[in-house]
Amino acid sequence: MYRFLLTPRWWGINLFVVLAIPFCVFMGTWQLGRFEDRVQTHDAAEKQPAPGTRPAKPLDELLPVDTVTSGRPATATGRYADQFLVPGRELDDRSGFYVLNMLRTDSGKALPVVRGWLPGKPGHTAVPAAPTGTVTVTGDLQASENTGTAGVDTAGGLPDGQLGMISAASLVNLVPYDVYDAWVTLQDADGGAGGKGAGALRPVPAAVAQGTGLDLKAFQNLGYTGEWFVFAGFVLFMWFRLVRREAEAARDLQLGLTEDTGAGADAGADADANTAAEAGVAPAATAKADVSAEAGAASGAGAGADDKADVKAGAGAGKDGVGTETV
Repeated sequence: MYRFLLTPRWWGINLFVVLAIPFCVFMGTWQLGRFEDRVQTHDAAEKQPAPGTRPAKPLDELLPVDTVTSGRPATATGRYADQFLVPGRELDDRSGFYVLNMLRTDSGKALPVVRGWLPGKPGHTAVPAAPTGTVTVTGDLQASENTGTAGVDTAGGLPDGQLGMISAASLVNLVPYDVYDAWVTLQDADGGAGGKGAGALRPVPAAVAQGTGLDLKAFQNLGYTGEWFVFAGFVLFMWFRLVRREAEAARDLQLGLTEDTGAGADAGADADANTAAEAGVAPAATAKADVSAEAGAASGAGAGADDKADVKAGAGAGKDGVGTETV
């Protein structure tokens, strides 16, 4: 009944099922591992003191930025150079912009320093001047932004002096010197100038490193885990359903409940072969016996016709004899 599983069409179906189920299980397991990593990172972060409360260290000792060094206080010494305004940034549910200055260090590379935040739009709000001369800054270390960072402007077309994304990849095209692949936000937004007036810069709090904590992304990983496992179960369910339907069709054809049409012809031939095999007669022998029987029946019919012809001939001869004798 299940010989149809060896047909070419079912070979393709079986191969798809054999490949699809392990793939779905692998992807679900991988997404589950991502979620578990975030949970462990979250638990480890809660057991450690806040990054901003740790003692400051030289910038070079904290690079490259990772989930451990992100948010740690870093110190750097140099002179402020180019200034950029970063629009579209919010603080306390208010729209404004960051004030970013490039700090040229003794190594020749420049460190992007966010001196603070101002409300309003760039060009419409006065910006406090940056300190002059050699300065030493202390700020919370941050990794370069990317397209997934909140507030990033990827549309482009900003005026000169404005920046949509704080990253080394964006800044190297705007300044003639090397840039650190990191930036800091000052703990003291005044940066040594600007005072405490209404137009003073406000400090920008350090953001949590991406890929850590139980944020929305973490629960998305958990949701994807369930989806992949559901896909694996659905593939297996559909395979069993197709097998059952095909087996029922073959059984109905064997019992004569359905006509032998279309795809059912092959199943019907298999069923006839199975019946003959169960009766102990080979299919070829059965066909030969059927032909012999038909030939015998034809011969018998011919002999019967000859006998009838002889009887008619005898009857005619009898009539002729009777007529002759009377005359």
